[in-house]
Amino acid sequence: MSSENSYTTEEIAKLLRISKLTVYDLIKKGDLPAYRVGRQMRVDASDLEAYKAKAKGEYKQQPAPSAPVAGTKVAEPVLVKAGAVRDIIISGQDVSLDMLASHLRSRDQAYRPLRSYVGSINSLIAMYAGQADIVSTHLFDGETGEYNIPHVRSILSGHRYMIVNLLSRWAGFYVQPGNPKAIQTWADLRKAGIQMVNREKGSGARTLIEEEFRLHKIKGSEVMGYEREEANHLAVAGTVARMEADVGIGIERAAAMVGVDFVPLVRERYDLVILKNEQNEQLISRVLEILRSELFQKELSAIGGYELTHTGKIMYETW
Repeated sequence: MSSENSYTTEEIAKLLRISKLTVYDLIKKGDLPAYRVGRQMRVDASDLEAYKAKAKGEYKQQPAPSAPVAGTKVAEPVLVKAGAVRDIIISGQDVSLDMLASHLRSRDQAYRPLRSYVGSINSLIAMYAGQADIVSTHLFDGETGEYNIPHVRSILSGHRYMIVNLLSRWAGFYVQPGNPKAIQTWADLRKAGIQMVNREKGSGARTLIEEEFRLHKIKGSEVMGYEREEANHLAVAGTVARMEADVGIGIERAAAMVGVDFVPLVRERYDLVILKNEQNEQLISRVLEILRSELFQKELSAIGGYELTHTGKIMYETW
C-alpha cells in the first residue's frame, strides 16, 4: 500500500472488490469519509474499518411473530441485509443510457444505476474486468462491415453475454455551414488545407475512423489535425463550430445541437452488452422490458436522430 494509514480509491476498490465508481459513490454520499491530496482522493484506514463495521451491522435478524397463529409452524429467524440494493454500472456516453438508467431506477428498487462515461472499447474492457454491468458499443469492423459482434467476441472471449440493440443513428462528418471545402468522402481528408479533429482512442468513433482509414489506405500522418483528440461528439462538433478544424467525425444529433452541417456516412448500430450469468437473469429481463416498452421508445423518439426499428432485439448471444 502507498501509506500505512490511508488508502487511494484504487486500493479501496481492490480491498472491497468493488469498482472505483462504487468507491466514488460511497464517498459522494458521505458513507466513506475521504480527503484530497493533490489530485488524489485518500481514505484513512480507520474510516475504512468504520465503514466495514457499519456495513456488517446492516445485517440483522428478523424478529419472529409475537403471537403465531394456532396450528401453524413458526419459521426460523433468518439473516437478511437491510435495504439491499445492487449497484449497476452503465458504461457509455449517449444520452439514451442516462434515460435507461432513469427507467431502471424507477422500475426496480433492487438496482441503483451508476453511470460511467467512457468509450466502447474501454467499456468492454471494464466489463471483462468485472467493473461494468451494462455497456454500450458502436464498433465498426472493416473486414465484415458489421457492427459490434466481432469486437465483442474478441474482447469478451471466455464470457457468456448477450448483445441487444438500443438504437441506430447516423455517423458522419461535421463540417462548416455550407460545407465550403466540399468534404464528402474519406479521401477528401487528404486534401491540402483540410484540418480534422480526432476522437480519443478507445471510442467507437475512433474505431470507425481507424477502420475507414485502413480501408482507404489513409495514413494518419497524411491528415492535418489527426493527433488532436476530443473526448465526445459535442466537443468534436464544437471544435468545428469554432473554426479550429474543418472536419470531425461524430453523430448527427451533436451537429444539430452545435450548429454545424452534417454529411452522413454510415448508419451505425448502437448496442448494449450484458453478461449472461445467474446474477444478471433479473437484470436482463428488466432491461429488455424497458427497451421494448412504448414509453421508453417514445422518449427516445422525441430526442430525434435515432432509428428504433430494432430497439430491444437480441442481435447475438452466447449459450
